[in-house]
Amino acid sequence: MHFHSKNGYFHHIPNLSRVVIKLIVCWSNNVFFKVLSTTFLLSMCICTGNITANSTDRMDDFSDIESRFALRSNNEPDDDLCYIIPGQPQTIVECNFNPDTKTFIVIHGWTVTGMYESWVSKLVTALYEREPSANVLVVDWLVRAQQHYPTSAAYTKLVGRDVAKFVNWLQAELEYPWEKLHLLGYSLGAHVAGIAGLLTKDKVNRITGLDPAGPSFEYADAQSTLSPDDALFVDVLHTNTRGSPDRSIGIQRPVGHIDFYPNGGTFQPGCDLQNTMMMVATTGLRNMDQIVKCSHERSIHLFIDSLINSEQESMGYRCSSKETFNKGVCLSCRKNRCNKVGYGVNKVRSRRSSRMYMKTRDMMPFKVFHYQVKVHFFGKTKISYNDQPMKISLYGYSGEKENIPYVMPSLNTNTTVSFLLTTDVDIGELLMVKLVWEKDMLISWPWWSADTLHIRKLRIKSGETQSRVIFVAKDGEFSYLTRGGDAAVFVKDKEAQSSHKSER
Repeated sequence: MHFHSKNGYFHHIPNLSRVVIKLIVCWSNNVFFKVLSTTFLLSMCICTGNITANSTDRMDDFSDIESRFALRSNNEPDDDLCYIIPGQPQTIVECNFNPDTKTFIVIHGWTVTGMYESWVSKLVTALYEREPSANVLVVDWLVRAQQHYPTSAAYTKLVGRDVAKFVNWLQAELEYPWEKLHLLGYSLGAHVAGIAGLLTKDKVNRITGLDPAGPSFEYADAQSTLSPDDALFVDVLHTNTRGSPDRSIGIQRPVGHIDFYPNGGTFQPGCDLQNTMMMVATTGLRNMDQIVKCSHERSIHLFIDSLINSEQESMGYRCSSKETFNKGVCLSCRKNRCNKVGYGVNKVRSRRSSRMYMKTRDMMPFKVFHYQVKVHFFGKTKISYNDQPMKISLYGYSGEKENIPYVMPSLNTNTTVSFLLTTDVDIGELLMVKLVWEKDMLISWPWWSADTLHIRKLRIKSGETQSRVIFVAKDGEFSYLTRGGDAAVFVKDKEAQSSHKSER
């Protein structure tokens, strides 16, 4: 039996009886389908959950498994050279599976080309770099993953069942410890991993969801998506959640024990249209798809970064929203309020998902250092502005970062402002801070008087070190911040530091 598309044949389904049984199950529940095509009918049956994908019946029958499981080698991470086949124990030995070490199972997502994307080999290489003796398996479900998106989304239940059968069989054959199993799924593959985790005889140690797919899953039940119940620990990276719910490429709601939202989770730096078109211009039209998937795929590269740049691990901070995080008020590490992002995450399990936020650079290594800056503005005359451009410079024992751009959302006399500032330079212990209020107009008339604000002190907290430092005006009681004028300079308050030390 074949399914037709405008490009020819979708794929061959060898077992006609399976399709018939699925159709009968759907019809027996009195669900009426308008039959537009066999493909549509099959995908609807899968979507309704009437296929026994979340039962453990016939989990020892491997004849209907269509997914393939390649054990990739450190020497040739690009190619599927050896497949471990469920029900054939000799393939475990033939592929040199190591039963004494960790096993990573990598699950790709939807594909337009029907081929692996370049990130697969990069992730395999990074996993071996971090864990040289590990087993890295890649799940090949390319045939099902290259269909029309709703059809491929519906297939996640069957693929998840394939993976669960494989894991159950492998564990039984080798008495392999469940705590050594780590599933990593990208996009649709994240939901495959979740369904597989739900169906295994015992819970796998960890599932990492790399920007789990949004369409068809935003409002789906826990049995159809990745959820915290699918493994002992589930961590998730959300990197492309722009748009209304169920229309964003990545799922918006939290689906793990810890859900990280880098740069708010909506859009990633370096993925703007200008940068992408520049890349297309230099490398050709084959990279046009980067416009769509740049932010989506960033979840994978953030995880790869955590594997190969272990000394520069990014930190995420628990917060109620990205707007609150951007005020800098969430940089606390008390009671597990912060965590490492990626492979080295501290496995904290709680009843409610922890939403964690962070900023990153636009390239690897992605780590930045987070600071909360708190300042009170005084003034002799009432001043009120919105969206004012600032340049802030930080100087420390280990380095310096000058002219960090920041747009102050509101600037008013006699108000206290808190905001988040980040730098990709490890400055070390802060010693001095400079603030410049830039002109926001191209033309300023000579008879206009420059507005000036008075600042007595700055309070700065470092997210990475958790230190709190007070900075005072370098000369006199106040430092003066004038629009279009010189920098207001602040130095560490030595008296405040010494009194703080004596209190401790």
